[in-house]
Amino acid sequence: MNDTRRKDITTFLAAAALILLSYLPATVGATTGDVTDTAVQVRQDSIRNNNTNPSTQQGSSLFLWREPQFESRTVLAQLQGPDPSEPKGQLKPVLSWETGEGKSYLVPALEIPGFIVLLNGFDRLVLNDKEKDGKKVYSTNLSTTWEHLHRQNWTFDQDSFKVNQFGHPYEGATMYGLARSSGLNFWQSLVYSNVGSFLWEMAGETSRPSINDQITTGNAGSLLGEALFRMAGLVLEDAGPNPTLGHQLAAAAISPPTAFNRLAFGERFKEVYPNHQPATLWRCMAGGSANVHSHNLSPVVQPSSRDGNAIAEFAMSYGLPGKPGYSYNRPLDYFDFQISTRARTHNLVESLTIRGLLKGTDYHVGDDYRGIWGLYGSYDYISPYLFRVSSTALSLGTTGQYWAAPGIAVQGTVMGGVGFGATGLETDVAEERGYHFGATPQGLLALGVLFGDKTILDVSGRGYYVSALGPDKLKGSELVFRGAAALTVRIYGHHAVGLHYSESIRDTNYANIPSRYRSEGTLSLVYTFLSDINLGAVEWRDAYQR
Repeated sequence: MNDTRRKDITTFLAAAALILLSYLPATVGATTGDVTDTAVQVRQDSIRNNNTNPSTQQGSSLFLWREPQFESRTVLAQLQGPDPSEPKGQLKPVLSWETGEGKSYLVPALEIPGFIVLLNGFDRLVLNDKEKDGKKVYSTNLSTTWEHLHRQNWTFDQDSFKVNQFGHPYEGATMYGLARSSGLNFWQSLVYSNVGSFLWEMAGETSRPSINDQITTGNAGSLLGEALFRMAGLVLEDAGPNPTLGHQLAAAAISPPTAFNRLAFGERFKEVYPNHQPATLWRCMAGGSANVHSHNLSPVVQPSSRDGNAIAEFAMSYGLPGKPGYSYNRPLDYFDFQISTRARTHNLVESLTIRGLLKGTDYHVGDDYRGIWGLYGSYDYISPYLFRVSSTALSLGTTGQYWAAPGIAVQGTVMGGVGFGATGLETDVAEERGYHFGATPQGLLALGVLFGDKTILDVSGRGYYVSALGPDKLKGSELVFRGAAALTVRIYGHHAVGLHYSESIRDTNYANIPSRYRSEGTLSLVYTFLSDINLGAVEWRDAYQR
């Protein structure tokens, strides 16, 4: 997938989803109820318990939750029983997320190949089918497909960085979403996304199948797809049983495959995924940024790096630790999602990062600390003026919140692991290759200090060591660092202003490339809309403990 126009279409769709994320409610999550296979009376007791307003149990909590306004359609249907007027044998298998009834392995098994055929046809007919190695890339047929299947002649391709590291994960998220919205769980949908990626490599292009595309499409795409699926579910869940057109459009922009299955199959897949009322904080930001210093930038990007840029950003923390009754039994019951765009047509999406708990549990230390720990999955795509870096990784880590003083909470994440990464210059220049792949040990430290309901101070640092253990067989390595600090002050209601600073550093050390140290700093002033006027602090303590 190496066509420039297709790349621009992909980034435009992602930016549209960012804008429509603003439909997310200021207080998210209606209780859907837990259903078991026990008697109806047990279900009814469970519903009554879930309808209790947590804010009344916790006193003057800093994190208030809306009383549920509706029940899960699945719960109501099971309580009411089948309609005696409807003939037996004609009931449709309506999806139940609680029991798994109505899920389908067949639907995504047909949809994903259909999506691949349509994508190949779009590339072939609508876009210019360019030649590569003497062949038109998308002019596939049974002969080219059999050749790929028979020879398995895999390689690491050098398509554009944005296509390989952003476009392929987004397409993987689409295939993942088709399986996920058909009722399958995370791990099952992960398999479908990887199989779909394999089918594309075999039948979607005439060029040699790409190992790096297989990794990023199936795995990074699944992490991205699950985060989008959860956020779209929050939008629909808040809207109740009859979502408004605005809610439906916003959810469709966030997760198009979810909207497709809800529309194409009528009532069968309209059951909204039960989020179980996670503690969340999301922020929508818009403003301007300017480069405040740069050292040793390439002449290609040096002039444009000094220009001011309009920016739009969205960040969401989902499943913050400490909420009483919330558990971490499903992958990405906790995740952190951030996307940043710039008004630059050649590089619209500056960064997209996701980290989520795949397998872990919660824990506590004393009365003032609550946390989670375990195995995290992450997908990072970062592309400022200075460099480009992307990684799909597994890490061990922990996320928690500590009440440091009355009204002051500290939230943070520490992670360390290894992934498969790609890094290089933001714009290809003659004296250096555009980017290379390699095994990538990496680490993350992110801290946020919440001062009452007025101020948030965030600091974070990400480090990537892109080694020579990769397909490029380069002698050497490079170190990439991205640090950020942000001060957000709430002015009135959900409205705030923010001052952000980011520092980017790239230090290269290769035998066949001159060693260079590059650095760049960017300052941004933004308007911020906060989902929670209490800034996302989670309260679990009794009143006398505060």
